[in-house]
Amino acid sequence: MELLCIQSQEHDKLPLAELKAVIECEDMELDISKITEGLILLKDISDENSDKYYQTLVKRLGYTHEVDEVIFKSSIDDLERDILAIDWSRYISKNFAVRVKRFNSPIDTVAAERKTGSLILSKCDNIKVKLKKPDSLIRLIAYENTVYIAIEKFKLNKKHFEEIKPHKRPFFYPGSMSPKLARCMVNLSRVNSGDLVLDPFCGTGGILIEAGLIGCKVAGSDVNWKMKNGSAINLDYCGITDYRTFNVDVRELKMYEKVDSVVTDPPYGISTSTGDIEGDEIFNEFFHSIYDNMKDDAYLCMASPHYVDLNPMIEEVGFELVEQYGIKMHRSLTRIISVIRKKNV
Repeated sequence: MELLCIQSQEHDKLPLAELKAVIECEDMELDISKITEGLILLKDISDENSDKYYQTLVKRLGYTHEVDEVIFKSSIDDLERDILAIDWSRYISKNFAVRVKRFNSPIDTVAAERKTGSLILSKCDNIKVKLKKPDSLIRLIAYENTVYIAIEKFKLNKKHFEEIKPHKRPFFYPGSMSPKLARCMVNLSRVNSGDLVLDPFCGTGGILIEAGLIGCKVAGSDVNWKMKNGSAINLDYCGITDYRTFNVDVRELKMYEKVDSVVTDPPYGISTSTGDIEGDEIFNEFFHSIYDNMKDDAYLCMASPHYVDLNPMIEEVGFELVEQYGIKMHRSLTRIISVIRKKNV
């Protein structure tokens, strides 16, 4: 079986990096092929694992818009013939809609949708077209002259990232990270459901929310008691129950158990409060303090401004840099997302 992932193109590397991280930590046995920017094919998936992998991907991914199961690989010229050859009763029971997604393809979107719909109707009894919220969504994903005939069996909750934006939560503070980036960073830390995730600069709880929603246990701390309390309010609002929050300086943090990963956005800039730590020193203090709270080989995914060189600090403490990505925020600031692993010594 094959799956097609239609990814966000708001960043050139993060969507694919996130997908690869989830595949790695979930021990998925498959091959990855990049068809073009924003379109990834997952191949050689066993029938035994197909639904399990599919549901895991739609539950976890942040920078992927849609995952579809490939029914048949066709072409623009052979599309009508191949549509007629498919036993649609296996895929449609009540109603359906056809939608085309183009990637550098000359396919006529409207004509292909209408023709495919009429061909499917001609092959099936007791079904109908339903354009809004159909039971079955048939996808024609066209790249150049190739057309993948596919079906969306399980949906990503794309509304979540809009509905849970920082200003829509009960407790809000300016400068909070977007839910989509927070989810991506959680996934980059290679955690699984049931693992313990720590954010020692938890702020309003955005990272903890995204970790909790994929089944992780979460713990957050902040030097500001208002943030600690506000984070708990937001976690409760999102239905997350397996959490602990602490009002403590990261330099004094001694976790009740070693954590499986750390995901965090340490404060920087004029709008943040860092106690009595100034400048780059907050990152150096952070690395030293967090090291003993992490399991061996645990991952740390963190954000930092481009003007802070983390590499000397990482090496000094006993971490190693795995991967790094830049997100341009505005003309004078690029946010660096670093994936770091604690060395097993």
